[in-house]
Amino acid sequence: MCGIAGFITLDTTRLSQAGLKKMTDRIAHRGPDGEGQWISPDGHTGLAHRRLSIIDLSEAGGQPMHYADRYTITFNGEIYNYVELRELCEKQGYRFQSHTDTEVIMALYDWKGTDCLQLFDGMFAFALYDEKEKTIFAARDRFGEKPFYYYPEPGQAFFFASEMKALWAAGVPREINKRMLYNYMAFKYVDNPADYSETFFTGIRRLPHSHYLLLNTRTMDYSIRRYWDINKDFTDRSITEEQAAEKFRDLFYTSVSRRLRSDVPVGSSLSGGLDSSAVVAVIDDLNKSKAIRQSTFSAIFPGFEKDESHYIKLLLSRLNVDPHFVAPDAETMLRELGTCFYHQEEPFGSASILAQYEVQKLAKDNNVTVLLDGQGADELLAGYHPFYSAFFKEIQHRDKKLCRKEVAAYRDLFGDSRINPVPPKDLKYYIRKMGGPVKDGLKKMHGYYRHVTDPLFSGDFYHSYRNSQFIFPGPNDTLNHALYSSVNVGLTQLLRYADRNSMAHSREVRLPFLSHELVEFLFSLPAEMKIHNGWTKYIQRRTFAPLLPEEITWRKDKIGYEPPQKKWMEKEQVKAQIRDIRKELVKEKILHPKMLDKPVEASAAHEDFNNNWNHLMLSYLFKQ
Repeated sequence: MCGIAGFITLDTTRLSQAGLKKMTDRIAHRGPDGEGQWISPDGHTGLAHRRLSIIDLSEAGGQPMHYADRYTITFNGEIYNYVELRELCEKQGYRFQSHTDTEVIMALYDWKGTDCLQLFDGMFAFALYDEKEKTIFAARDRFGEKPFYYYPEPGQAFFFASEMKALWAAGVPREINKRMLYNYMAFKYVDNPADYSETFFTGIRRLPHSHYLLLNTRTMDYSIRRYWDINKDFTDRSITEEQAAEKFRDLFYTSVSRRLRSDVPVGSSLSGGLDSSAVVAVIDDLNKSKAIRQSTFSAIFPGFEKDESHYIKLLLSRLNVDPHFVAPDAETMLRELGTCFYHQEEPFGSASILAQYEVQKLAKDNNVTVLLDGQGADELLAGYHPFYSAFFKEIQHRDKKLCRKEVAAYRDLFGDSRINPVPPKDLKYYIRKMGGPVKDGLKKMHGYYRHVTDPLFSGDFYHSYRNSQFIFPGPNDTLNHALYSSVNVGLTQLLRYADRNSMAHSREVRLPFLSHELVEFLFSLPAEMKIHNGWTKYIQRRTFAPLLPEEITWRKDKIGYEPPQKKWMEKEQVKAQIRDIRKELVKEKILHPKMLDKPVEASAAHEDFNNNWNHLMLSYLFKQ
């Protein structure tokens, strides 16, 4: 796990070792164990690297790394199946100077070209220079676990880096993207769902996940292509529940085993939910001799209704685990939120991200470099409650009797839930059922009505951007379609947060649920194996039931790592910060002056009735 940067230019006078070092100095937190800068013989291509040593801690693992007197790479991530891929390469006559996965990437590219990406089980972002062809081959992993930002100067130059702050260090302008700003303030969108490459800064783009980029260093022309996608329309209806559970177990154990490969200490994040508990329990099961005492890291919130300490302790009582806890509070938010935002670089939805930041800090304080985590399962197995709507819609078309049965089971299961209650059939309920485009249209109408009656924005700002509202994809007719949208929009946000929070503390997060082989298998399962008798993630619950306490296996309350944000925001210092940014936004002619008269109201994480958390985020966006 590392930080990468690079600069390719037709004007060789612009490229220097000092300039490359300036870029990587800004992201030194991503790689405190080493650094390197390299410029191609023709002076047009510069690659740079900061190293966090995980595999092969020797100097042989340093980057930028060279291979076969032709290739040079700067690489961030892990190829978990590199041992198997190395053996394949050796059978073809390739030889290696190190024991790293980095060298394997270059050998496979020499052998397979861009098709090498199909073979990787891993998280990665890299740029590989081919001296013979004078090209850059850059790629991101299938789900977007590792970041790759770029800034093109058409026909002149191309900058890239793991974080945007490295681009700014190279002189790329830091200009706030007003279209993103409008959508964030009006609708709380932190990404453009129709174009994930768009960022909060004008001209700076993300290379989309599952894509690669080819750049000609002699012309600066480049193209971007997708190399992998999920087949959301195939369903294997021949598989039995028993077969599905057995295959799920085999694929997941393989994924966890590969993600335990490390030359530094490995632990796990543990929230108390089904997903992280399954990861911790499987690691414990793989550790048959109990020779290794696994470390876990958890955020707890004593006295808060959504604190998950009870479930964490249930699991810990059964396993050979060395637990560690952190209890963030309002003072933590006052002290750390600015630093957390500095690493995130763009606004995020709630204080849940700060809680995750504190867990990574806890791991650093206890000298554990690699953490496995349960992220991704909710998006693959319908863990969030809005997925019920798509599920009911799908089975209604196929089997009305089954649909009635599942709706009844859902209502019985959650009828008395305070955390995840059955939503009332009010106006919002019917709007949600209409699908994305209809909701987008209604949001636009509501925005216009609000501007006329109780304006949020200044007149000029509103009329400049009102037609720039982001549009969500079409309605989800099946559960798989809803899951596909979630993987490609919602999950990418969570992965970005996790990367920034972990790398802020020089930690590496590995996600066993995001093995592409496992993902492809889970998408092939019938919807009834994902939601069954009212239970979300049914096949997962059944698969791991032998390893987990029953109270965790059959938890019905879904808590999204949620801290007591509302209580934290009641601090006067937080409210003063929000009032100050409102004044600045009015001065910038973005907010309407009437907003200065609005009270500052504390809001819980994931609530959407006011913009106060958004304004708190903007106080950092505008002042960084």
